[in-house]
Amino acid sequence: MTKYLTQEGLKKIKKELEYLEKVIRKEVSEDLKHTSSQGDLKENAGYHIAKEKQGFVEGKIKELREIIAQAKVIEKKENGRSQIGSFVSLKLEGRKEKFQIVETEEVDILKGKISFNSPLGGALLGKKKGDIIEVDAPQGKKKYKVIDIG
Repeated sequence: MTKYLTQEGLKKIKKELEYLEKVIRKEVSEDLKHTSSQGDLKENAGYHIAKEKQGFVEGKIKELREIIAQAKVIEKKENGRSQIGSFVSLKLEGRKEKFQIVETEEVDILKGKISFNSPLGGALLGKKKGDIIEVDAPQGKKKYKVIDIG
């Protein structure tokens, strides 16, 4: 399944993979070596914790490799419509908000990056400046006006 990522998002994922492979993997290996030398492995809690951490790290490495293998960097179409990778400025009840529509792996709500799978992100796909969208929110329906797409 293709993962549509921004150039920035792909770079971040590659950097995380490199850190896990070159730094964290070595630390876990050292932990395993150290804890396995401390006697009976059946009763060695430190060893079991290190093995669990190793499993988690290897799983994350596999996941990131799969994302990178499936990644396609988004090329923006200048057609005035929002798409994955677009920055969209909205107006809601007199205040402005700006979001970037991204793939799930790039979501960072604190930086305004929302998934195209979210209710708001999905509603924004294909919209143009001036469009009004309605989104179901926990507080009820919200109406947004698209004021800019970049």
